[in-house]
Amino acid sequence: MTVPDDVRDHIAHTLADAEARAQAIEPPTASHPDLDVVDAYEIQLRNIARRVAGGARVVGHKVGLASEAMQQMMGVDEPDYGHLLDTMGYRQDVPIDAHRFCFPRVEVEVGFILGRDLPGAGCTNDDVIDAVEWVVPAIELIDSRIRDWRITLCDTIADNASSCGWILGDERVAIADIDTGDIDAELTRNGEVIAKGNSAAVLGHPLTAVSWLARKVDGFGVRLRAGDVILPGTATRAIDVRPGDRFRAEFVGLGSVTADFSNEN
Repeated sequence: MTVPDDVRDHIAHTLADAEARAQAIEPPTASHPDLDVVDAYEIQLRNIARRVAGGARVVGHKVGLASEAMQQMMGVDEPDYGHLLDTMGYRQDVPIDAHRFCFPRVEVEVGFILGRDLPGAGCTNDDVIDAVEWVVPAIELIDSRIRDWRITLCDTIADNASSCGWILGDERVAIADIDTGDIDAELTRNGEVIAKGNSAAVLGHPLTAVSWLARKVDGFGVRLRAGDVILPGTATRAIDVRPGDRFRAEFVGLGSVTADFSNEN
């Protein structure tokens, strides 16, 4: 531990307040440069525990920094992760209030729903194949509670890996029926194509991100369980959200998912 518990508690409270008020703050590492990755995950877990105590349920996890380009930009050699709560889930047919976030962006993801528990330490891609019940089209909503996205690795980890929401499409495809390592994806905003990508951008294969996640969370006493939603990382660049935007992500062989953002304050 490089910072004491009272500092971890203070940072967690500050981040939670920033999210609740949709008012961004300065990076925690600016005032606490000795903050390390373990501190950051412990801060994240504090806020997740607080929300669970308030009635929320953990329903899955997301992987961030899953592309080589993002890891190089952040100066790290592995991804990070955050928690998905039921209160962060959105429906395709219900507009999302864009004003409830600080700096929202959308990411296009090949999502997974687990049909059985994953092992922790030693988890392999074969274990993931055996455990996945469905492959699903997904959009992750990310938002930094740090002003202007001026984040370091520890800032984003403490901030639940910059996650703020998730949406699943209606389609469900068995993992045996699709090559999850080679799925082309296209994102439109208000009918205009603005991003294209392929699932191979996610650590070379999204299954690699899921097996990494299972091993990583095991070190914090967490397991990936049957029924969990897993978002392994984006197949395209992240796109800024503007009030009134309508997004549609299309995946070859997997279907589509939409996200509508209300312009009402």
